Amino acid sequence: MPRCAVLGSPISHSLSPVMHRAAYAELGLSDWSYDALEVDEDGIGPFLSGLDEAWRGLSLTMPLKRAVIPYLDTVHETGREVGGVNTVIIDVEGRHGFNTDVSGGTAALRERGVHEVEDALVIGAGATAESMVASLRRLGLRRVTLAVRSLDRGALLAERITSAAGGEDVIAVEVVGMGADLARSAEVVVSTVPADAVAPFAQMLAMRCDAVLDVVYDPWPTPLARAAHAEAVPIVSGLDLLAHQGAEQVRLMTGHEVSAVLLRDAALAALSACR
Repeated sequence: MPRCAVLGSPISHSLSPVMHRAAYAELGLSDWSYDALEVDEDGIGPFLSGLDEAWRGLSLTMPLKRAVIPYLDTVHETGREVGGVNTVIIDVEGRHGFNTDVSGGTAALRERGVHEVEDALVIGAGATAESMVASLRRLGLRRVTLAVRSLDRGALLAERITSAAGGEDVIAVEVVGMGADLARSAEVVVSTVPADAVAPFAQMLAMRCDAVLDVVYDPWPTPLARAAHAEAVPIVSGLDLLAHQGAEQVRLMTGHEVSAVLLRDAALAALSACR
């Protein structure tokens, strides 16, 4: 029986099992299994060493996206670009890391009608923020403002973004604190931080952009999503991102295509059942 799983800590909240199992049902892969397993940074090495030939793929959430890299045989160029992977494919040649957050972010934006972006405001300085900047770069991003709580972390992320893009002549990166500096226009606002951190600025942000991507999906809508709805601004949710990156994971793990809509519907049904 081919095995796959999502790993992380904590992991009980993950919607990945619901989505991947829905994909297997749709594809007729009745012998495939997908589980959620609690694995932290100290445990990822031993876990990978103990896998047998039944394993096909792993989804990774925090805190494993960077921690897993030393244990991989290859890392796809997108994973190298952002310094982290959320997918591991296992075959006879070893363990191979991919980042489907990047392609998932781009696909989710396009689904909501966002096909070109030159200027963006990204809130946060973690791995998700880095992946979302890479997603926007696929849509033509030339200028990005990073709004962060830690200016030091923001500066480090700015350096990585500039290096990955090929230099300051390719992409201009500015780092600002969370506060009055957020009062600026941007084609797209991306929030990668908890909803409450953005709430004081939500209306101001929604009034100064053409689209919003909020990686939070529960509880929904977030204050930023509500403000964007009031301004008739297109909204990309964390669930949209999760579904698109998950569809790419299914393709990598099984070799079969599946609709992101199917995965999103499965996740929505699971969330509704929990309320």
